[in-house]
Amino acid sequence: MTTSFTLQWRPSKTDIDHYGHVNNSIYVKQLETTAWAHSNALGLDFKQYQQLDAGMVITHHDIHYLYPVWLDDIITCCTHIIECDGKLRLSRGFEFRNQHDQIVLRAQTDFACITLSTGKPRRMPSLFAETYGSVCVTETST
Repeated sequence: MTTSFTLQWRPSKTDIDHYGHVNNSIYVKQLETTAWAHSNALGLDFKQYQQLDAGMVITHHDIHYLYPVWLDDIITCCTHIIECDGKLRLSRGFEFRNQHDQIVLRAQTDFACITLSTGKPRRMPSLFAETYGSVCVTETST
């Protein structure tokens, strides 16, 4: 099984800011979209999160914008789990490349497990620990 997940993204006109390229807030949304698509591909969706009364919430983003993205660009968004302690925390690495194979963004997002109904930290359900832990890879470049 592959540990990296890719998703294609083509920015829309509403993603473009007054500088003529994708606004930085859109990248954050695309990080979320890519992460959820990966979780769903692993068999975890929000309905399961609700049934378990558990969720992984963002505690920190580290985003490096390396090259602008323009309206007609086609971006390959790649993510993988780079750390999963099986208890409370996990981290995702991201790399976005344009159609010219230029890296336009590198990022890391850190998550903590919470109880959805209270917002309080909690131990990861075994389903989270096993699923995310099974695809965890060591990050080689950030």
